[in-house]
Amino acid sequence: MSNKIIPYGRQEITQEDIQAVIETLQSDFLTQGPKIAEFENAFAEYTGSKYAIAVSNGTAALHLAVMALGILEDEYVICTPITFAASINCIKYCGGQVLFADIDPETYLMDLESVKTILENNTDKKIRGIIPVDFAGRVPQLDTFRELADEHKLWIIEDACHAPGGSFKDKSGTDQLVGNGKFADLSVFSFHPVKHIATGEGGMITTNDPNLYRHLLTLRTHGITRDTELFENTTKFAIGNSPSTGEYPLWYMEMQELGYNYRLTDFQAALGISQLKRADQNLTKRRSIAKSYTNAFLNIPGIIHSSGIIEGHAYHLFVLEVENRKELYDFLRSCGIFAQIHYIPVHLMPYYQKQGWKEGDLPMAERYYSRCISIPMFPSMNEEEINHVISTIKLFNEKS
Repeated sequence: MSNKIIPYGRQEITQEDIQAVIETLQSDFLTQGPKIAEFENAFAEYTGSKYAIAVSNGTAALHLAVMALGILEDEYVICTPITFAASINCIKYCGGQVLFADIDPETYLMDLESVKTILENNTDKKIRGIIPVDFAGRVPQLDTFRELADEHKLWIIEDACHAPGGSFKDKSGTDQLVGNGKFADLSVFSFHPVKHIATGEGGMITTNDPNLYRHLLTLRTHGITRDTELFENTTKFAIGNSPSTGEYPLWYMEMQELGYNYRLTDFQAALGISQLKRADQNLTKRRSIAKSYTNAFLNIPGIIHSSGIIEGHAYHLFVLEVENRKELYDFLRSCGIFAQIHYIPVHLMPYYQKQGWKEGDLPMAERYYSRCISIPMFPSMNEEEINHVISTIKLFNEKS
């Protein structure tokens, strides 16, 4: 294993994936064709939602989700700092303001009690929504977040980019799939290569709300609609100097609001459809790797905490909290194991510090960051690679 690099995440592209893309490249449509709807329908079925909207990437999904739900410049959204910056930036794209909640040190997820405190202490602010993140693949207790949101008339965007196929048990003990639309107004997913489903770049939004669904379809395509029932101009205007028939001509369309070109291509959708077919198989492998890691690192000196074996966890990442994090990170790299750090708390990024956030504001998130490290986790890992990661970490701790 000394000459082989093991990254923290890696896509798996099979011959079936390649063939699916080739067939689409040889078809009549490279974009805006039938593969988009096919992928959307398959993904909606996979999540148990009524609707799915494919977009160009997970960041686009977040941006459009906030646009569809709406926010004004003097309005706020509650977010977690332990996530990729896009989960927060989508609020700023739309001109809104951010309030950071701390994390639960056991789950690494947004702490519901911290959210309650923010709501109690900021009654002078117009708070519009909450963006919980399914960090590392672990799903928040969304039913309790929904209850709190309903109490305060807030919307919820679930950032599910780490957790397709994941689930949680609601208060009744029923399994609830990620993105099923029962608790979040909108759920967003990413198809970046290190995620569960890879399309190169790509994203998806799921919802059960037909009005949000129609609005998102328009927003992802420049704010343009071809739905005759929604047209605002008259048929006479649409036809121009030709005799009016009382019907809109087939070429006619209207831009009714400012949208974006956030479309997915057909060949990306074809790859996504192919990848989705083995999503459950790959999730089983991720959970098997997590079990191997958990068992291997029990009672190991230097390891403070691990992701553990959690029912419903989708294991995009397997996180360890360790002593001597920098030394372990460097040692792993010297052995060909490229771990990663997820994440630098967003509130301590210079952009957000300039808006008043500072070290000490979110102590649980900051403590987590000081000792977290994500070790390799991807379905195509073989036993030799898994054992190499385990033995190398144990060797480091023996030397330390």
